[in-house]
Amino acid sequence: MSVRVFIAALGTETNTFSAIPTGWNAFLESHFRRDGAAGDSHYFGGPNRLWRERCDSLGYAVVESISTFAQPSGPTKHSVWAELRDMVLDDLRAAGAIDMVLLHLHGAMVSTASPDCEGELLVAVREIVGPEVVVGVELDLHCHLTERMIAASDVVVLYKEYPHTDVLPRADDLFSICERTRKGDITPKMALVDCRMLAVWRTSLEPMRGLVQEMLASEGSDKIISLSFAHGFPWADVPDVGAKFLAIADGDLAVAEDAARRFAAKIWDLRYDTASTLLTPAAAVEAARSCRQATVFADVSDNAGAGAGSDSTFLLRALIDDDAQKVILGLIWDPVAVRFCFDAGIGATIGLRLGGKTSPYSGAPLDTVVTVKGLVEHGRQPFAGGDQPMGDAVLVGIGGIDVVINSIRTQVFHPEAFTQFGCDLSSYRSIFVKSAQHFYAAFEPVVDAIHFVAAPGVASPEFTTLVLNNAGRPLWPQVDDPFVEVSS
Repeated sequence: MSVRVFIAALGTETNTFSAIPTGWNAFLESHFRRDGAAGDSHYFGGPNRLWRERCDSLGYAVVESISTFAQPSGPTKHSVWAELRDMVLDDLRAAGAIDMVLLHLHGAMVSTASPDCEGELLVAVREIVGPEVVVGVELDLHCHLTERMIAASDVVVLYKEYPHTDVLPRADDLFSICERTRKGDITPKMALVDCRMLAVWRTSLEPMRGLVQEMLASEGSDKIISLSFAHGFPWADVPDVGAKFLAIADGDLAVAEDAARRFAAKIWDLRYDTASTLLTPAAAVEAARSCRQATVFADVSDNAGAGAGSDSTFLLRALIDDDAQKVILGLIWDPVAVRFCFDAGIGATIGLRLGGKTSPYSGAPLDTVVTVKGLVEHGRQPFAGGDQPMGDAVLVGIGGIDVVINSIRTQVFHPEAFTQFGCDLSSYRSIFVKSAQHFYAAFEPVVDAIHFVAAPGVASPEFTTLVLNNAGRPLWPQVDDPFVEVSS
């Protein structure tokens, strides 16, 4: 009798401080497949496509449920979450006997009534399939890794890279580990250690690059099956916010616990060495003035990938005031401005009210005069083995500054966000991108330098002032030592 594998993908990343609600439209415009991910190129459906290929090569039967992802925003409307959850659970019940369940989830999804959507889903999956069926989960490393998720799963594997260049390799790892578990070749034991930290760790740069390499080198030796560093998603006021480390060992919980503690200690010891240098907006504008070759300035605080509006005007206004030249900036999310530019047409010069719409963190709208220089219908960017929709997009000129405005909120992932308009990035002295890190892999080989900028925004990296009433324990850097219990 053929082995039967159930697969599904369901995710979003919730910034509980974001004013942008997550409803059905957020899933439908970003990525939603009721008939499986095989016909869609969105990166979040990539693991489903890979798992189907692995199953096909082994002659296994596949039962595929939904594949969907919404751009990070505020909490998901609970009725929407419940409907998506029930699609997966109803498909699983209807599937009959299953030998293995493989799920691609984000791990930081919060509904208006549930702080741990993925944990809720996994508990329900386990209740349906029982204790004998292997349940494997792939998560984004920016997850809230909860004990409930671990208890309901046999194997949990996280991306190791930020930017997420290893979504498919980790999906392949998960399949192999779960298959070996199903056959009885291994018995995974998972151990989770709370690092009690809030930070952003960039794995393209040392010392994080070396830590990831050490994790990879440790897998497959001394009973260690898998190692995952959950960076966590700081902008969420939920009980499990913060970084954690997960280790999986074959049949030996003590080995897993020791590995998790050792790597958690390494991360703690590197806490100052892994901090990024962040420019103020004024310093970024001053640095851009002296650039001679294409240099990237990343607006990390207005990153749509962390739930921000991607429509703030702080940096653009400062560049205009400075009469900046040979600058390109994007992506500004403003569907109304896009519509006006499409109606005006290429070559038109029009007055435009731009950005500043989603919240006070976006600043005031910018009233300016633009020249329409390019129009693209259904723009897309490559990302993580798939792509990401931008929607209709326009290139406008404001003096010596070119700006890309788009209609589906997303961060900058790739130079194609700009070059699809015919732009030559080498002709600009500075490139301002609204993104925190996912742009890095594609831009680093083609630019002179990269700087990170902390402008105002709903994803500000100033973690010491982040109000986390539900965290339930102290976290660094809000306190110097989160492991010292403070007496009342």
